[in-house]
Amino acid sequence: MPQADGGPGHLFLVVGPSGAGKDSLIEGARRALADLPQFTFPRRIITRRSDPGSEDHATLSEAEFDAQRAAGAFFLHWDAHDLRYALPGSIADALAGGGTVVANVSRKVIAEACRRHPMTTVVFVTAPPEVLERRLLARGREDAAAVTRRLDRSAALPDGAEVVTVVNDGPLESAVERFVAVLRSSADA
Repeated sequence: MPQADGGPGHLFLVVGPSGAGKDSLIEGARRALADLPQFTFPRRIITRRSDPGSEDHATLSEAEFDAQRAAGAFFLHWDAHDLRYALPGSIADALAGGGTVVANVSRKVIAEACRRHPMTTVVFVTAPPEVLERRLLARGREDAAAVTRRLDRSAALPDGAEVVTVVNDGPLESAVERFVAVLRSSADA
């Protein structure tokens, strides 16, 4: 993994429980900020095939993932839900150039990201439990018991991270507006 870049850019790590709408908010912000080239929304790399109902991501086999990780091609990488995830190494260049990078990550990598890039803000996206449950069941990927287990899992955010919370419990457009406001205000600070 590359060393800390210390560049002037701002890294936003989007985290939160499944069903909170992280990908929807990121996609809404990507569209809202499309005319501002300083904002970068990198595609995650996942060892899962793409399908129309999931996020737009780059797919690698386990062997390809291992080879790219060993070659230092990833900015961050982690395992979750029996899959492997990564963010591309090009993020370091965007940050070094003063850009603002917005990425969906696991809470597991927040501390590492903060060590690598001091200008990091965690955006914790959440919604009430009943909203999360309804959204997860609507996806149809898991049965009710699996959804309950997923919602019962809780991971703490690391101490020392700057955290901004966005509640996504109403119209998506309203949550996207709040999210974009966070990205704009913190990136301008």
